[in-house]
Amino acid sequence: MATKKSKITKDSIVSMYMNYTLEQGEKPKSVYQFSKINEFTEAEFYTFFGNLESIEKEIYNLFFEKTVELLNKDTNYDSYDMKSKLLSFYFTFFELLAANRSYVSMSLKEDKNQLKNLLQLSGLRNHFKKFIGEITTDEVRIQQEKIQDFQEKAIQESAWIQFLFTLKFWLEDGSANFEKTDIYIEKSVKLSFELMNVAPINSLIDFGKFIFKEKIQNK
Repeated sequence: MATKKSKITKDSIVSMYMNYTLEQGEKPKSVYQFSKINEFTEAEFYTFFGNLESIEKEIYNLFFEKTVELLNKDTNYDSYDMKSKLLSFYFTFFELLAANRSYVSMSLKEDKNQLKNLLQLSGLRNHFKKFIGEITTDEVRIQQEKIQDFQEKAIQESAWIQFLFTLKFWLEDGSANFEKTDIYIEKSVKLSFELMNVAPINSLIDFGKFIFKEKIQNK
């Protein structure tokens, strides 16, 4: 008796794409090849995605969505200040990345041109900047002295740059349970908030010592 074909969904296509990439050590060559190997039609594929590149972007969007979903399950989350919400986001997001490290590492190191690799994060960038805007508190706005629209966007953009540096550090982190990344997150987030408070010197020195030790002394 023939088994019933499973219904194709966006999530199942994402899962098949990640599995193929990891098992074959490379990305699928075409939608035709990818759909044929996984026994569904191109028409089914195009119901959810316009091309293979859009799957790559969706994977990181899903990491973001899952992170926010987990954060919102914490009944105390809404009462957190901005710094605590950002730290919670970082720790939760990178825990999800750690569970999928092989794929993340492969996808973000595939091309020698880092800009091409970062194109996968374009959707995540938009989501993250919106998240920063949502958690930016009135207290932070007051500290920024009559913050204007362009200044608020600058906060979001600088937060994204900080995120990218953290991601790069995590990709190179060989410590058990990525403990050094946790330290990096705590120190960099603390520094960013103290910079907004114009009282950064102690955290700047502390963060600088940590980076020097990790990137210079350990070579």
